[in-house]
Amino acid sequence: MLGLLVALFGSTTFFQPSFRDTGNLSSIMRWVGLYGIISIGVAFVIITGGIDLSIGSLIALAGVMTPMLLVKGEPFFNSPVGVPVAFAIVLGISLLIGLFHGIMVTKLKIQPFLVTLCGLFIYRGLARAAGNDQTQGFGGQYQWLKDALVKQKIFEIVPMSFLVMIVIGVVAAIVLNKTVFGRYLLAIGHNEDAARFSGIKTDRMKIAAYMICSLLGGFGGILFVLDTNGATPSSFGNFYELYAIAGAVLGGCSLRGGEGAIFGVICGAALVQVSEKAVFFLGVEEEWKFAVIGTFILVGVVADELFRRWNEKRRRL
Repeated sequence: MLGLLVALFGSTTFFQPSFRDTGNLSSIMRWVGLYGIISIGVAFVIITGGIDLSIGSLIALAGVMTPMLLVKGEPFFNSPVGVPVAFAIVLGISLLIGLFHGIMVTKLKIQPFLVTLCGLFIYRGLARAAGNDQTQGFGGQYQWLKDALVKQKIFEIVPMSFLVMIVIGVVAAIVLNKTVFGRYLLAIGHNEDAARFSGIKTDRMKIAAYMICSLLGGFGGILFVLDTNGATPSSFGNFYELYAIAGAVLGGCSLRGGEGAIFGVICGAALVQVSEKAVFFLGVEEEWKFAVIGTFILVGVVADELFRRWNEKRRRL
């Protein structure tokens, strides 16, 4: 996947040298940081053999509630609350949503697709109801918070959102590769029945995976709204779940479960964002944008799968 990313970046730069300008690189890294965070969250669920289609609507809910709490205190208070309280409320609600998903999937045995598809509608509706279907924003307030978490650049090129993603990615990689919890998640994805018979508390592990996914989705919603300075409940976060899933799958997470690496997920998220930027720089008309990006992603998935099969075949020889 890293090779495909380099090839796409190099070919676009060949036709449009301005693609490698500092401003564009910084913009790409900013979006890779934001989408990378939610892709990492989705990866934990996909590794267990599940899926989460509600991420975009959860981002909308978090994105609407964050400025409401910080600027007006609504919908829970009559006056503005501090940043720690607002973040605690939004992230706490996100964790409860993940807990709800996990319980529905493990205890009631409902398919993750159906549970999170319902969540997609429910959380979008809650976002619209909480914000009275009106755009909620910060105005000119909390510029320091936007700079600290998203917009400030290190060495005039690396935005804070990218650094935040790197920190989260390092922690996630350690959890997935160096802890018992991570090994259990991979085992569940490979064969849940075998994992259960070996003594792994599979339900508890899967619930934790959904909670991690929703927690990072809620945190991503906070960062996205800080980046845009406001959120419209009806449209904020639309299609973001597809970007997150695409990043995770492109990065090597098998939808069958049991496979995945955080570095690959970050590369996958980067490939999606570089594809979108490349489409713009190459002058593709707006109405063709999603078709071209989808084709890029499909080619990437097919190439990665063919390479994986070739690698396995070579190992057997």
